[in-house]
Amino acid sequence: MEETVNKSNNGSEIMHEFVYMDMIMEAQKVSSTYSPLALAYIGDSVFDLLIKNRFVFASNMQPEKYHRRVTQIVSANFQSDFIRNYMDKLTEEEMAVYKRARNSSPHTKAKNASLTSYLMATGLEAVIGYLYMSGQNQRINEIINEVFEFYNSRQE
Repeated sequence: MEETVNKSNNGSEIMHEFVYMDMIMEAQKVSSTYSPLALAYIGDSVFDLLIKNRFVFASNMQPEKYHRRVTQIVSANFQSDFIRNYMDKLTEEEMAVYKRARNSSPHTKAKNASLTSYLMATGLEAVIGYLYMSGQNQRINEIINEVFEFYNSRQE
């Protein structure tokens, strides 16, 4: 296992990467080896962790305040709103992964979202899972940056 810490030029963005070299696969192998729901499963965890990571590194506040803000972003409704606005920036392979997950038949449903929103959020999480499993951490960071820009634009 290798650990690296990346800082942006302005020092405001820090991302810890834990790279498991033997687990990283070629992108095409990832999308054909794993089901879209398996990619969404891992993508959900990665997305949640990176959102929490960004809030903790950016500020020092009480845990319930972190929780309120993180919950807004990791909700199916927010994720579906985000992906509607971001979809045209997905690569061809990311779009294929997104569509496979969005069109899947999950065995669970969201508590506070429509089925359409839930499936769109599942698609986004599958894309994050696909990128994570194929070692495309820079691309994940680009998407997370866009997520925060979208979040901040809705707070104004």
